[in-house]
Amino acid sequence: MRPARAIPAKPSLDGVEERWSTVWRDEQTYRFDRTVDRERVYSIDTPPPTVSGSLHVGHVFSYTHTDLIARYQRMRGREVFYPMGFDDNGLPTERRVQNYYGVRCDPSVPYDPEFVPPAKPGKDQVPISRRNFVELCEKLTIEDEKGFEDLWRRLGLSVDWTHTYATIDARSRAVAQRAFLHNLARGNAYLSEAPTLWDVTFRTAVAQAELEDRERPGAYHTLGFAKSSGDGEVIIETTRPELLAACVALVAHPEDARYQALFGKTVRTPLFGVEVPVVAHRLADPEKGSGIAMICTFGDLTDVIWWRELNLPARAVIGRDGRLLADPPAAVDSAAGRAAYAELAGKTVHAAKTRIVELLQESGALKGEPRPISHPVKFYEKGDRPLEIVSTRQWYLRNGGRDEELRAALRARGGQLNWHPPHMRVRYENWVDGLNGDWLVSRQRFFGVPFPLWYPLDADGEPRYDAPIVAAEATLPVDPSTDIPPGYTAEQRGVPGGFEGDPDVMDTWATSSLTPQIAAGWIDDPDLFAKVFPMNLRPQAHEIIRTWLFSTVVRSHEEHDCLPWSDAAISGWILDPDRKKMSKSKGNVVTPMGLLEEHGSDAVRYWAASGRPGTDTAFDVGQMKIGRRLAIKILNASRFALGIAAGADLAAGGAAGADAVFAGHALGDAAAEATAAAVTEPLDRALLATLADVVDQATVAFDGYDYARALEVTESFFWTFCDDYVELVKGRAYGGSGEAGAASAQATLAVALSTLLRLFAPCLPFVTEEVWSWWQAGSVHRARWPQAPELRKLAESAPARQLEVVGTVLSAVRRAKSEAKVSMKAEVASSRVTAEPDVLALLEPVAADLRNAGSIAELALVAGTGEIAVAVDLVPKPAAV
Repeated sequence: MRPARAIPAKPSLDGVEERWSTVWRDEQTYRFDRTVDRERVYSIDTPPPTVSGSLHVGHVFSYTHTDLIARYQRMRGREVFYPMGFDDNGLPTERRVQNYYGVRCDPSVPYDPEFVPPAKPGKDQVPISRRNFVELCEKLTIEDEKGFEDLWRRLGLSVDWTHTYATIDARSRAVAQRAFLHNLARGNAYLSEAPTLWDVTFRTAVAQAELEDRERPGAYHTLGFAKSSGDGEVIIETTRPELLAACVALVAHPEDARYQALFGKTVRTPLFGVEVPVVAHRLADPEKGSGIAMICTFGDLTDVIWWRELNLPARAVIGRDGRLLADPPAAVDSAAGRAAYAELAGKTVHAAKTRIVELLQESGALKGEPRPISHPVKFYEKGDRPLEIVSTRQWYLRNGGRDEELRAALRARGGQLNWHPPHMRVRYENWVDGLNGDWLVSRQRFFGVPFPLWYPLDADGEPRYDAPIVAAEATLPVDPSTDIPPGYTAEQRGVPGGFEGDPDVMDTWATSSLTPQIAAGWIDDPDLFAKVFPMNLRPQAHEIIRTWLFSTVVRSHEEHDCLPWSDAAISGWILDPDRKKMSKSKGNVVTPMGLLEEHGSDAVRYWAASGRPGTDTAFDVGQMKIGRRLAIKILNASRFALGIAAGADLAAGGAAGADAVFAGHALGDAAAEATAAAVTEPLDRALLATLADVVDQATVAFDGYDYARALEVTESFFWTFCDDYVELVKGRAYGGSGEAGAASAQATLAVALSTLLRLFAPCLPFVTEEVWSWWQAGSVHRARWPQAPELRKLAESAPARQLEVVGTVLSAVRRAKSEAKVSMKAEVASSRVTAEPDVLALLEPVAADLRNAGSIAELALVAGTGEIAVAVDLVPKPAAV
């Protein structure tokens, strides 16, 4: 055990982060002891930060919250499994690599083992093979992860750095592929060709959980569809005239009287002359536009519902690149229609819209001028262009979107989970209730976990998607783009009668939803898995309840038939001065290293710990400054308190056996009994009684994951301890009232300081470790959490209110001196305290301490009614000569 250090003559915060980070690393202070019984383990499913450049102050905020809980649970006697992961697969990493190296992935380019990225990335990105691209991704993420670890250590996260993972490493790939194969075997995974939300920039499918609505300008265009009967037109309004060639029907509400006569009849599309039916459906809105709408395949998600439920044909016009296809749908078979479509082919959606409006104006089908509007448009959360809907073949996992029984089971899982704060459960339930389809998990990207599948090719070289070749679990992880399936040779890749690998990768959430299994060693470390899974805590932000939390519940429910953790602690956002969420995309983030260097890690942690669970919190440098002042005060007050007790040979373990309390050991041995015997004075016992209440409150708060409340009550008591108690007992501690009074004060100061350091330790780990090291062996972070019953035993039923009452009188005396503009050491000739008899009964036993602290010559306690009233007569200043 590390021995105690000497008390410095001039305590300082300078260098404490570097010193103690090094000690904690070298001594492996936070290493998980896997030999303990399962009942003693507290395991955390730590969020793996996205490796896409740098961390911002929002990460510091939320990750501090997790560390507060980890440190508290460790001091409560739990062996804490606190790993760290890095989320490095997926689109953010790809984009960073493209921009950093000036390259782009092109799977048609052959692998170049000698490839070196450009020294200076140019405007045009260099096309490279998938393998070269993945190698650059791995190289850059390793560099980023090292920077992340350095910052986390500087912040003081008590992570066990022997347990780390990356969501693209071999363990993660094997876990994700094994879970997928199990889903496939259970029938929970399936391949389907269907309308898919598609990002045209990244050319990949997008899942429901990754959508966000953004308000965008648009316009209603009023078009006339000719009735096939030849007796007039049907007027519709649309914001997407460029999809006119994809129109398969017009739709109105079945109870809309205006269109009853049209149901079952047909109309002709302008420009293209295609006959389409007029149909009825409950989702048509009579109040929107003209009350009758185009159904196009596909303009939005409602089109998909109409298409599916009304059994309509598909007429695709938009390709995966976001441009109109070269050839029109087969239904556009007239020369005029094909000529009109030729004007649009190959154009972007925006350019096609501009041109078709011109054509519609020329034909007379456009009625009046377009009417400007603002409306919500669906985007991929990481994308810059509106999503399109195209038909693609994708892998799906069942998640209750189309299975009422599964949906009910997943909703019930949310009810079994302990939510902190409780109201966050509603967000989970709303998401489950609002699911409209299964989880699309395949992505048309490059840096991700491949599907462990191949497809046999028929005699024509076409893949047989209904007969996939699955990898053996013992061979995982596999890459079907380079690995060979059993029973085939490399020469059979891509030839008739041979095979081809599944070209897609899994959605990043398909891997991240398995972080408990990855961190806990589901595949390769069954002993560890049995110790830590299901885990105790999932800490995360509220906006990804629908993605990360829900998807992790889905995977654990299907694979293990249980929740992946017992508790979920939800953090809020960090808001900028305009009360807007900080995010990289908004460009309003603050990087943390400068803050840590300027204010100190404990100060930044103090600000973070002051944010209530689940509550959005403003970025506030002022709070950090308060936190730094608190850390400095802990240094100085601790040195002062230890100095007072030096006469009892405190550093050598004196103070009547108070060393038993210092080290956090249980009271009850002979030394503890000697400590109890030493605490004899009423004020000292009152302090310990009050401190016992503080320990109770802080413990209840931490048990409820309310770290902000725990810090609040501890800090409030600390200032009372410094401002009132220390001043009240200073004279007595120095021997002014005899040896017994001094011993009592010295023992109480030691017990109080030991307790306060442990209460502060989760929030302010550096300064508390620094002070602890002056007089204690070992680490405060491995000391036992304070126990209120032990303090009450020392207090011997003393009234906790006694400290508050004497503090009130002392404050009144100080106020009188301040108003008179004299020193706090100025003598008081007399002071008269008028109060209720029960209050006087509390003041009388501590009158000597009060007189000494206030330099009061004569103190009168007078019975009265109402609030405490204090009259102060100062000793007159000598007359000037």
